[in-house]
Amino acid sequence: MDRYWFFTWRTYGTWLPGVPGFVGTYRTVHGRRVVDNQYNQLTTEPIPALARYAKGVQTHVPVYLAPEQAPVVLLELLRTCTFRGWRPDAIAVMPDHVHVLVAVVGDPDPANVLGEFKSYVSRALNRINPRPKGWWWVDGGSKRRVRNEMGRATVICYIRDQASAYLVWVSGEARSLLLNPQLVALAPSPAALAGGVHPDFDLLHTAPLSGAPS
Repeated sequence: MDRYWFFTWRTYGTWLPGVPGFVGTYRTVHGRRVVDNQYNQLTTEPIPALARYAKGVQTHVPVYLAPEQAPVVLLELLRTCTFRGWRPDAIAVMPDHVHVLVAVVGDPDPANVLGEFKSYVSRALNRINPRPKGWWWVDGGSKRRVRNEMGRATVICYIRDQASAYLVWVSGEARSLLLNPQLVALAPSPAALAGGVHPDFDLLHTAPLSGAPS
């Protein structure tokens, strides 16, 4: 494996530009492109006018995943990784967003990797709960390259400790990495990444499931 990527994407309409703590890209009324909460930067102050505008241009109601949809999301992500030859380290499925840490071969465009995840999961969700109008996800998502083992351990812990997660999955190899107390102790743990340990963590799958996306 040559690259590790930490992906996050949100469900449609659940975190609009201008709301408190918004992280993302938007354009001002003057057309200027703004990126809120760039890496290691604090989030900006709320912008009520921007939040009202963003809500007004929505094409359908916000989407929140239901608990019974979380296993569908997880299974399809694992199947996609197996089919593409990628190696997932950790996955968390929340009501309004998804986290994935994955290793890939070579140097594929991370936007394409993220797009495949979202596309295959959308198809799987549509099979059990078709959406005749609208989308499951917002456009794009966060794509952060993880460059070393310390960063990898940090992201694994962050995904593992998502308090609001329906499901958390961590691979056996990732768990082995976290057995190194020195590495985990040195890994940074910013307050913005704080969260509680999922109560069912030890009951979840610890190895990818086989099979290609259908």
